[in-house]
Amino acid sequence: MIQLPGVGPANDPAHLSDKDEALAVVSDVAQEIDPVVGKRVLRKIDRYFMPAMLIGYGLVYYDKAILGSAALFGMTTDLQLKVVDNSTSPATVDTSRLSWATSIFYFGMLAGLYPMTFVSQRFNTRHVLGPVVLLWAIVCAATAGVTSWQGLFVQRFFLGFIESVIPTSFMTIVSGYYTQEEQALRQAWWFSGTGWFTIIGGALNYGFGQITSGSLARWQYIYILAGALTFLFGLWCCTIPNSPVSAWFLTPEERMVAVERLRKGQTGVRCQKIKFDQIKESLADVKIYLVAIMMAAAYTINGAISGFGPLIVSTFGYNTLESILFQFPVGGVCVIFIPLCGYISTVVPNTRIPMLIACCLPVIAGCVMIWKSHWGYQPAVPVIGYALTGFFGPVVSLIITLGATNVAGATKKTIMAATVFVAYTVGNIIGPQLVKSNTKAQHYPELWTGMVICYSITITAAVALYVVLWRENKAREAIELDEVQRDKIAFDDLTDKQNPFFRYAL
Repeated sequence: MIQLPGVGPANDPAHLSDKDEALAVVSDVAQEIDPVVGKRVLRKIDRYFMPAMLIGYGLVYYDKAILGSAALFGMTTDLQLKVVDNSTSPATVDTSRLSWATSIFYFGMLAGLYPMTFVSQRFNTRHVLGPVVLLWAIVCAATAGVTSWQGLFVQRFFLGFIESVIPTSFMTIVSGYYTQEEQALRQAWWFSGTGWFTIIGGALNYGFGQITSGSLARWQYIYILAGALTFLFGLWCCTIPNSPVSAWFLTPEERMVAVERLRKGQTGVRCQKIKFDQIKESLADVKIYLVAIMMAAAYTINGAISGFGPLIVSTFGYNTLESILFQFPVGGVCVIFIPLCGYISTVVPNTRIPMLIACCLPVIAGCVMIWKSHWGYQPAVPVIGYALTGFFGPVVSLIITLGATNVAGATKKTIMAATVFVAYTVGNIIGPQLVKSNTKAQHYPELWTGMVICYSITITAAVALYVVLWRENKAREAIELDEVQRDKIAFDDLTDKQNPFFRYAL
């Protein structure tokens, strides 16, 4: 029987800072939870976090995706993002500046992810998220004041840097408030903001498309609205408690229950000390690399669709406003299937990776349909294929869930969250570069070939991750453990590799 070393009293002051905040309200002995109180606590946590996080991540998606609509509303001309070469016959159009305007946002995010995520772990959550989101709102609205493509590049870089803290914070907040079983649906809820705001944003952009007068260009109004909505979200971020231990919307009894119900999963609540041994372990953990490969490959399509989707649809023979409306089916797929996959993986154990693989197949089919179909006047097949690409949403949501639920230890969670979204930025940087304006007549073959390859890579990495996690769980089941230690070490801020009681979710 294995006896775990180094397990001391939970309230030992010498060790408290190295351990989880949970030990401020619970001991190293498990307490019985009244099921009625447990359900009430879960409802309160859901009501506080889920609607606001869905809106917040929707805004993260919206202020990136509106670049495609803004391009249709005159931004490309106003900021010289499109260069026409009249020396050729016929004249050629170079949209590489628009591609870089899309990609450079993600260079900013890439630069900010690790430092901003570690700052978020080290300091009080609301003291980081509140001011950062308010600053994000100002920078977003300031897009309306940009007068050149160089200025847009600078603005986009800083916007990406600031926004980098949002998705990683959401990922770690959910892992600190919900059990392992509950996380799939909750991660899916906030990530489904991409779908909701594809629809809501499309409707808003369609409305702005009706503007025919005013002192500003139509694309400028869009960014001012996005900044105003983001500012309201920032006010909510100023109220976020640091963890369930200090959740002001729960009673003292409910806070204890909120923490106690997380004991079984062994994932911990929150520890603000950055531990270098957990960083070292993360660098050698193959599952972090597999999750990153899946995320980079799967999100490549978003970099192309969010920045160029309306432009691609417009080549099917639809006008500017109709092209925006065709974002609705893509958003609808995300709205329906992201939460549905989260729900299924909650009620049917170990179905996350199989569902992820299944959702890759419609994306591949959609890309092939767009690429190989006839692009005549208002054709049906490429439009249907375009809608099917919306299945990238549930794929990415499941990747986020797999990353969040399969690591333990506060610093390792931070590393995983940052790495997942570093991979996200890589995919978004690559995607726009696959859209070659000079191959429009051939249906952008580089784009769709690249997407099929990327989703084949995603499937391969998912299969490899399944094998790795299944083997690790099987090996742990064969170990004889001292069950007395299970409750004692639940909040010792151990990593998933250090804690033999931890089980991986497939």
